[in-house]
Amino acid sequence: LADPAADATARRRARNVVAGEVRLPSPSEIPLAPVPGTPEHARLSALGEAALRRGELAFCVMAGGMATRMGGVVKALVEACAGKTFLQLRLAENASWSARGERPLPLWLMVSDATEEPTKAALASAGAPAHVRTFLQGMGLRLTPSGQLFRDEAGEPSSYSTGHGDLVDALRRSGFLGEFRAAGGKYVWIANLDNLGATVDPAILGHFIETGREVMVEVCEKAAGDKGGIPVHALGRLQVLEEFRLPEGVDPAQVRVFNTNTFVVSARALAETPIEWHWFEVEKKVGGAVAIQFERLLQELTAALDAAYLTVPREGVRSRFLPVKDPDELVRRRAEIEAVARTRGML
Repeated sequence: LADPAADATARRRARNVVAGEVRLPSPSEIPLAPVPGTPEHARLSALGEAALRRGELAFCVMAGGMATRMGGVVKALVEACAGKTFLQLRLAENASWSARGERPLPLWLMVSDATEEPTKAALASAGAPAHVRTFLQGMGLRLTPSGQLFRDEAGEPSSYSTGHGDLVDALRRSGFLGEFRAAGGKYVWIANLDNLGATVDPAILGHFIETGREVMVEVCEKAAGDKGGIPVHALGRLQVLEEFRLPEGVDPAQVRVFNTNTFVVSARALAETPIEWHWFEVEKKVGGAVAIQFERLLQELTAALDAAYLTVPREGVRSRFLPVKDPDELVRRRAEIEAVARTRGML
């Protein structure tokens, strides 16, 4: 007898897999980040610092979601280290770079229906400057595996935040990009709120400027058990594909790096380039039942824009990959986060 659930999973996979040939990148296409103390690092740092002083950079942090993984507390307001919340550390970093660049560095926070009000209240309480602003991501309604409206235990339609792929459309709606570009802005750094390793780095900014590309993806070496989007040649571009999008026969283990969800993007390309987003079907357990929700992935920027890649460190005080998805991971990483924060102007 046919298994309806297995059939649905197979159809979902078929819809998600990318069409055509997929080829692995060469090592030369994914260089290492510039190393401090080298002439190259000094040269690129000077290039990035000059762009900062001209007001050409904005920093955009993804702080949305449904506030469920940290025990129902909005992650921005969770204490990350040394008595400081993730949001307070991001604000301190922003103040440090604004002072260093001798002008405000725009900081944009993408929030969700669940995180907007607590985040705004925390910003007001902290006396955040006017160049720190929030914008709202979208919401969706979950479905049952058979395509009916999924309802929660109270019988109400079950809503969810539709993923970090919302960022581009939400940022365009906010009007921030237009204002920023009119004032001479050229580059937008995008990072997850919880990854406090992903901070402003003039040398990396200088490297991106020198590539002349439209987007640069930070990747890092895989550790045991790591899975995530990898750079591959597909559909005429070197783009990031999640493992569930790879055709049979393509072994993701052959690519030794993966996407950290940190990007530097041309503000012009971010504002103007038409992007053909895919909506991916994702199974979630909600109240013990299986629900289907549809999400976009921000790394699809690399399917629409000319992309460069840079391998960044994930160990020690130079680490640029310190994700915190739940309370247990925060406990494990707290000492490392504090060490990094003390070297980046956050503490």
